[in-house]
Amino acid sequence: MKRRAFLSMPAAAVLAGCSARHDIEGGFTGIDIARGHAWRDGALPAGAAPDAARRTRVVIAGGGVAGLAAARALRLSGVEDFVLLELEDTAGGNSRAGAVQGIACPLGAHYLPLPGDDAHEVQDLLEELGLRRRVSGRWEYDERQLCHSPQERLFFQGSWQDGLLPLQGVGAATLAQYRRFSRRVEALGREGLFTIPTLRTAVAPTLLELDAQSFEAWLGREGFSDPQLRWYLDYCCRDDYGAGLAHVSAWAGIHYFASRHGFHAPGDEDSVRDAVLTWPEGNAWLTRRLAQPLGDRLRTGHAVTRIAEQRSGVEVDAVDAASGRRLRWQAERCIVALPVFVAARVVEAPPERLRQAAAALRHAPWLVANIHLRAALADRPGAAPSWDNVIHGSRGLGYVDARHQALDPTPGPTVLSWYRPLGPSGWDGSDSRRLLLERPWTGWRDELLAELSVPHPDLAGLATRIDITRYGHAMAIPAPGLLATLGAPERVVAGRLAFAHADWSGYSIFEEAFTRGHLAGTA
Repeated sequence: MKRRAFLSMPAAAVLAGCSARHDIEGGFTGIDIARGHAWRDGALPAGAAPDAARRTRVVIAGGGVAGLAAARALRLSGVEDFVLLELEDTAGGNSRAGAVQGIACPLGAHYLPLPGDDAHEVQDLLEELGLRRRVSGRWEYDERQLCHSPQERLFFQGSWQDGLLPLQGVGAATLAQYRRFSRRVEALGREGLFTIPTLRTAVAPTLLELDAQSFEAWLGREGFSDPQLRWYLDYCCRDDYGAGLAHVSAWAGIHYFASRHGFHAPGDEDSVRDAVLTWPEGNAWLTRRLAQPLGDRLRTGHAVTRIAEQRSGVEVDAVDAASGRRLRWQAERCIVALPVFVAARVVEAPPERLRQAAAALRHAPWLVANIHLRAALADRPGAAPSWDNVIHGSRGLGYVDARHQALDPTPGPTVLSWYRPLGPSGWDGSDSRRLLLERPWTGWRDELLAELSVPHPDLAGLATRIDITRYGHAMAIPAPGLLATLGAPERVVAGRLAFAHADWSGYSIFEEAFTRGHLAGTA
């Protein structure tokens, strides 16, 4: 059967005759959706009389990367009297982890590119954690934590190839567009307008011009029509932003490359992608170390329902999910490290800038599935098994192998983490968030098995368990016009409230969230 015909078949037909799939255990895990919806639907009303009151100097609302960074900054500045309130049972936001059959695996973000000099707050954290040190005047990273080779491969035209840019069998016209796009990105990068974090760059006219149009429209105007180039750029946008090149701005599409490693066409001198830090549990390796020193100052399972600035301080109301008690925290100030759409709901009399940002921001739903395999997979011809393994033309983003970082090379049981962004609308045209919540676990199981069985026909027979984590609002989509709406990229402060979340950068990566949290904690 040809691959095109295989992909067009329903998942059930593809897997018919494979009785092993009925033996696969699993279900939904990782996020307490009912808890979040209880807050959304008004079951946790704001302003209700509290059962108890507490005092502290600073309240941090939200325990994702930004909130954890703010807590670290407070401690570094000598402020120990604070509390961090987090809705879920563990802190970390999109950088949390789990385990399947005893093997650690990510529930979300799974790597951190080596930060540039503009992200010096992140560099300081890595030094503090022993991930980098200065040797003979040069910085060296702990090689055990750098992604082991081979790093990435693409299943394309029936076999595996090194790297993710389609190369096998492409013609001269495709290669020419690769090279021309590389030169265009390099020229824009030389203008110094694409930095991480974004708050280190002013919103210049060039950026606003790119922000005003979709990446797809810009590519058309620039004459970049090659289908393989467009597939790769669409994949990159879905990977970083949760939506394809038709839905993100040209600023976001170019920022993906110009702010980091550039775009390297075949034959470029620097054609190797920059190194990344990664762990079997993904970026939870970092967030667990940020959370560990907090002790009982970290209050998980606490839903913030109201943040109100008073004449002499701030009141923050929260509900303890375990006991149902309503607590009111009185503090000098509050660091609001919540997604913008949540902050706009819980902050009383929200400032205009917050209201505008909440109205403009859209968030991409995501699904992360962790698949336990009782033995190593057989492989197709071509490039060797890699950490990141992508299937050309698929709806998912491929999978990463939790055992790739293991120092023992002996093949054995492992966990594959499969990533599936749903974008602004579902693949079948329905509302993507509703699809995420209403589709049964077995539907997602069958989709991922059908997709990954293209390069791995033995996968369904080796899988023993699949745990699926759903994120209704995983990350902000940098849609056209968002950069202009968010305005000046500097820290966002309103009275006694400091806002810290990657949403304020227009997209979600560790460096943006961490830097904004750190600056809010030092304000």
